[in-house]
Amino acid sequence: MLQTSTRIDNATSGSALVEMAMAYSRSRMVGAAARLGIADLLADGERGLNELSKACAADRDSLYRLLRALAIFGITAETTPGRFVLTPLGEPLRKSAPNSVWPAVIFWADLLADAWSFLTDCVRTGQKAFQVMESLGIESRWSKEPEANAIFRAVMGTAPAEDYMPIARAWNFAGRKVVADLGGGGGSLLSAVLKSNLHLAGMLVDREPSIEAAARRIRADGLADRCKLVAADLLESVPSGADVYAMKHVLHGYSDDLAIRILKNCRAVIPSGGVLLVIEFVLPDVVSHADPKLQSLLLADLNMMAVTGGKERSPSQWKPLLAAGGFQIERIIPVAAEDRSPQNVSIVEGVSVIEAIPAPTA
Repeated sequence: MLQTSTRIDNATSGSALVEMAMAYSRSRMVGAAARLGIADLLADGERGLNELSKACAADRDSLYRLLRALAIFGITAETTPGRFVLTPLGEPLRKSAPNSVWPAVIFWADLLADAWSFLTDCVRTGQKAFQVMESLGIESRWSKEPEANAIFRAVMGTAPAEDYMPIARAWNFAGRKVVADLGGGGGSLLSAVLKSNLHLAGMLVDREPSIEAAARRIRADGLADRCKLVAADLLESVPSGADVYAMKHVLHGYSDDLAIRILKNCRAVIPSGGVLLVIEFVLPDVVSHADPKLQSLLLADLNMMAVTGGKERSPSQWKPLLAAGGFQIERIIPVAAEDRSPQNVSIVEGVSVIEAIPAPTA
């Protein structure tokens, strides 16, 4: 097994804290490989360094050093001096690969890493990174990336519907008629809900570009006759017509004020007897000790702080937030992975379904 520690020079102590500080190096390496299109250039087999450097418009010696580093992590392999092939591990870095992770690598290792570099300023000011950059006269990589929104849509909600089945089965939809997935992105969750509840009709609600992209999935999954696609901005309005409204990883992207605004829009259209399902990470009220299972949740919280101005929330934070939006919590249901495949675990790890009902009006 490869040694996963990061040691760049002899002065590095190798302590856990230093390892954390140096973790960015692997992220930047993979991000550079994605930006240069190395995996695509190696898609048809072995190629030499001269050919590769010309194809990706890179300095020959510098490219060799990157390819050599990628090889030690098993992403490429050097067959003979200066000649490289793509490995099975590196295959998903191809843009056209069926399981391509190219958008996700660019999203995390490039566009969002730019925001994370201003984390200290975010903590000091309470602002998100893009506000900090604007105040400093710095143009963000996100604003300069012409494909930024397309990359975002390719990353969010595009996994197979089967990967979302643990969430779809965590709540009993018996007796319900129409479920609206608000901010449903690529439609994966709604597809999973409809596939596992044949009596339901669906409504996918998101901004126009996301709706256009989701339409292909809905048709491919054979659900076009059961699913209505609605373009809307949740901050402005929520469409009526459902008795279950669901939002997965939507409210965590917003500050409390904006999240309450969305909740009030939901409250305005939800019928008597309707249910709101808020599908989010739920943090513990107290973090008293190191817990690997919570790492991704707390890192997600910092990501929201730096990138969107939102936050992950604990039960004691969800309760007043929902109350301010006109809802009361009935129960919080942790979602368990139905198997331990990496895809299944990564989608449901730490996720809960917060079941809320309209609070009585005064």
